[in-house]
Amino acid sequence: MGLERYRYIVVEGPIGVGKTTLARKLAERLESNLLLEDPDAIPFLPKFYQDMQRYALPTQLSFLFQRVEQVESLTQIDLFGGQTVADFLFDKDPLFAELILSDDEFRLYADIYRHLRVRAATPDLVIYLQADVDTLISRVQSRSRDYEAKIPDGYLRRLTERYSRFFYDYTEAPVLSVNTENLNLAGNSDDFQLLLDRIAGMRSAREYFNKA
Repeated sequence: MGLERYRYIVVEGPIGVGKTTLARKLAERLESNLLLEDPDAIPFLPKFYQDMQRYALPTQLSFLFQRVEQVESLTQIDLFGGQTVADFLFDKDPLFAELILSDDEFRLYADIYRHLRVRAATPDLVIYLQADVDTLISRVQSRSRDYEAKIPDGYLRRLTERYSRFFYDYTEAPVLSVNTENLNLAGNSDDFQLLLDRIAGMRSAREYFNKA
């Protein structure tokens, strides 16, 4: 059995790790449906990176509403069959909320999340991309989004730690953790093929890929 056994693949990881790039490449290779988050459609995001305390709640709720719509569209896509690749895992939404919201704001968020939460499909595979914080900072700074240049290094560090804890406890779907430090998944076709081979060869629910 190869990659065709995975009907729903999620690529996850902290900001700047390359999840959207990999999701696009996987979807192209598999000729699958593609679901992507759209941070540019969140009007509060540039303001959030300038004043996190003030804009944390509207930013988080905007992402929540967007992700709910995406999950609902996934249900519609499933009616027509085929594979789907996404660059977000709906169940990780509270990860950001816990990181950026005050206690009162998080209680409000939790109430909204509980009422809005749709029955999200469980992925057949989650590809969790990892990188050192300094690498993430470098990658973020090399992108074309001006507002991302204002992301505090400490925020990226805390976010990376939260991701590690989240996936350490995550058991809902098989997880392939990928160290991207020595992988160029965007521009190196050999590296991309190595990852595809590793995915196709998975035999257990939690495995690791680290290119020496």
